[in-house]
Amino acid sequence: MVEVPTAESRILAAYRARTPRAAELARQARDLIPSGIVHDSRRTWPYSIYGDRAAGSRKWDVDGNEYVDYYGGHGSLILGHQHPKVIAAIEAQLRKGMHLAAANELEVEWARRIQALVPSAERVRFTSSGTEATQLAIRLARAATGRGRIVRFQSHFHGWHDQVSFGVTDHLDGTPAVGVLAEVAANTTLVKPNDVAAVERVLATQRDAAAVMIEPIGSSSGMIPTSPEVLNALRELTARHGALLIFDEVVTGFRVHPGGAQALYGVVPDITTLAKIVAGGMPGGAVAARKDILDWLDFEVAAASKRERINHQGTHNAHPLSAAAGIATLDLIRDSDVCERASATAARLRAGMNEILEGEGVPWAIYGEHSFFHLHSNPLGEPIRPTTFDARTLTLDALKGKDERVLAKLRLAMLVNGVDLKGFRGGLVSAAHTEADIDVTLDAWRRSLRALKEEEALPRM
Repeated sequence: MVEVPTAESRILAAYRARTPRAAELARQARDLIPSGIVHDSRRTWPYSIYGDRAAGSRKWDVDGNEYVDYYGGHGSLILGHQHPKVIAAIEAQLRKGMHLAAANELEVEWARRIQALVPSAERVRFTSSGTEATQLAIRLARAATGRGRIVRFQSHFHGWHDQVSFGVTDHLDGTPAVGVLAEVAANTTLVKPNDVAAVERVLATQRDAAAVMIEPIGSSSGMIPTSPEVLNALRELTARHGALLIFDEVVTGFRVHPGGAQALYGVVPDITTLAKIVAGGMPGGAVAARKDILDWLDFEVAAASKRERINHQGTHNAHPLSAAAGIATLDLIRDSDVCERASATAARLRAGMNEILEGEGVPWAIYGEHSFFHLHSNPLGEPIRPTTFDARTLTLDALKGKDERVLAKLRLAMLVNGVDLKGFRGGLVSAAHTEADIDVTLDAWRRSLRALKEEEALPRM
């Protein structure tokens, strides 16, 4: 986030007045941690809130301020904070042991839950994070096909390891990000979002494609929407050309449907990556795939086939506390209407926020599907009616472009009014959010827009 001029900003003054303890912690953090943060997306001007505790749909910071939370543990908390059944499961395991450095009954039960819910999960291998899951998925795809190239879509996020750390917010031309070897980047082909024809050309002309990798509802949880028709086309193309199809369901898994986007749309990939909800808010990830693909990790299969196997370690793979939380969470998702409730609440929130935008004469839009909502701040100044906005008609540059100065102030204004969005990008709704939360959020939205108007920071219709 760029630094924003602070002169005569009532919004900034109100934020500073509410968060003196956070300001001091941020000052200390900058001497210890690069930029004072541990996750790039938490970069907030002039400094972030510092969380203290949470329950349900709400959280509180170290300064005692209460927020309706739409950050949702970076998408891992579809049940909301501190669900009693999840906490009980963690506590029960914690009393038995934190890390046993041995096989554990819970990892078997956890894998069984995933296999039962996710269509592509003939077998499961656990990792410690979503980034590790996508890294392992790519290695498996290369081993299984004997090919080296990975086809990805511009702006789709798959973690931060070398193979996927470029082509998301920058280096959209496929050049390597700083610290990434040119040889690594050369084995990736980036195509425009949803450009099935480009994928077909790559698969037909570059016979070394091991896999096509995609966020199945679109870039950044649907900020650049992808239709089921695109997924069906990719399924047919990859099968025809002998490449694998990888769905990155780190965010969408168990959120858009108990079986993920693949179950919702009826398109089954060869490999699926999971994290966030799969571990119930605890650290953890997984690769779910066909048996023959995950057999590349299997000692007995490798020996019988007289081939080299893929080595895979990880101190915290299937950590007992993560397994306990994951099992409890997946059982609740399987046995109740968690996904539907979160999605229905998000739909009501999106509609209400757009009505306020229209009423206030602001040519922005709130959009999205399932339990996501995204903010389009219309950086190109196009004519927009919020209540009829269709993101599918806009380009990548239009949807992901932004005026950082305005959105920085919006972020602070919403915090001042008691709502924590997912930065300036929108937010995620959980099954714990209520009608009262929607009312608070819509009031905060209206107040924040008016505060921005007072500072002459908003465009007009």
